Amino acid sequence: MAEPLILALDQGTTSTRAILFDRQGRALAEAGRPLEQHYPADGWVEHDPDEIFRASVEVLGEAVRKAARAMDEVAAIGITNQRETVVVWEKATGRPIHPAIVWQDRRTADLCERLREAGREGEATEITGLLLDPYFSGTKIRWLLDRVTGARARAEAGELLAGTIDTWLIWKLTGGRVHATDATNASRTLLYDIRKGAWSAAMGEMLGVPLGLLPEVRDCAGDFGETEPGLLGRAIPIRGVAGDQQAALMGQGCIRPGEMKATYGTGCFMLINTGEAAPVSRARLLTTVAARVDGRTTYALEGAIFIAGAAVQWVNEGLGVSGGPTAVESLAARAREDHGVVLVPAFTGLGAPWWDANARGAIFGLTRDAGLAEIAQATLDASALQTRDLIEAMRSDAPHAFEGSVELRIDGGMSRSLWFSQRLADLTGVSVCRATYQETTALGAALFAGLGAGIYASLEEAASARPRTEGFQPGMAAHRREAAYARWLDAVTRVRT
Repeated sequence: MAEPLILALDQGTTSTRAILFDRQGRALAEAGRPLEQHYPADGWVEHDPDEIFRASVEVLGEAVRKAARAMDEVAAIGITNQRETVVVWEKATGRPIHPAIVWQDRRTADLCERLREAGREGEATEITGLLLDPYFSGTKIRWLLDRVTGARARAEAGELLAGTIDTWLIWKLTGGRVHATDATNASRTLLYDIRKGAWSAAMGEMLGVPLGLLPEVRDCAGDFGETEPGLLGRAIPIRGVAGDQQAALMGQGCIRPGEMKATYGTGCFMLINTGEAAPVSRARLLTTVAARVDGRTTYALEGAIFIAGAAVQWVNEGLGVSGGPTAVESLAARAREDHGVVLVPAFTGLGAPWWDANARGAIFGLTRDAGLAEIAQATLDASALQTRDLIEAMRSDAPHAFEGSVELRIDGGMSRSLWFSQRLADLTGVSVCRATYQETTALGAALFAGLGAGIYASLEEAASARPRTEGFQPGMAAHRREAAYARWLDAVTRVRT
């Protein structure tokens, strides 16, 4: 019998892609479609849910055809998605009542501010592990119910359903038979009690969201129904679902306490597995569900860096350094040693652990002999130093997770640079492991689906299919590393005053 294959659907913010994997986690073929972005007002970002569904069906079929394989060989589908983006649709027809509101959208900032001023953030954090921020799904649902004519009355009458993009795709792919999500996506809504593992009546009341709108919460590796036979030529079981960053955590094999990963794209998302402990962060990190398998929930602390690869792009476009990231790296490698230049890329404020929306970018330490090379190095160093910020915050919140050796597993565009990977190890003082295969998010979804379909006998066996890695050990003298970090902290203080 032919070895079973797993089809991963990776529905992201700017594209929809499918990758076909074998049991060893090797990618056989992939297909993708760009996703149109809509900006109807300042700070608003929307997607077309029907475009997302159409593209999903197209790329799932195309990936299998590109591999010259048959749909009969596909044992399961795994879904991973942009997490907090939300859709509300009609239960009877499946028609969205409004475009999807994307995680980046800030239209509910005033509501979040009113709730914070009313002293509600502590309660929200205790229940959900999150902060009161427009980033999360709950306030977006509230906005749709309040602003779309008749929506609240229809929701209370049971005529509407809501969900994140995974839920929308499951509903559409199963022909409306399954309204479900997984625990990782539920934990990003501001409506889910992460310790009780259930939707929170208190948060539903706080945000004005009827809980009857919301999907059933299932394990990451489990039964999410089967696709309609007419969509892909046969019914295929959907057996794995996880939000993108948690899927990447799985794809990097971070299934034990203390294992952590960072994904470097436009920004950076960093998560550390804290096991069955769900620490309440005093460093303003997010506590989130890492995975739920066989009814057992494990947790993670998460920190977000707003600007990582985007700062490299700024050097290319804003400072006129042509040649893309490679040119910036080449410049950085030529910088004088211990030049003292620090760049704080707070172009849109500072993320965790500072959470300062009013901070703005600045360059410090310029001297007459500082030039583009020093600025280029300071730009790349900023991502490493922000990572150090997150490591220190995580160490403070979950010291038990840092017992023993510490290793940071990395992926994403910036990790393709050997120079940056080494610099990251030098400036954080921890071992860095770079994934040689970058699509760890899609791989994680495939591994959850393989587990749910019985292709893997255990979570440990599934995680063993993680990509090969290249290791980088800290080589910088400790006094130089600490001096660089002290300069960074001083610069951050200055941009926040």
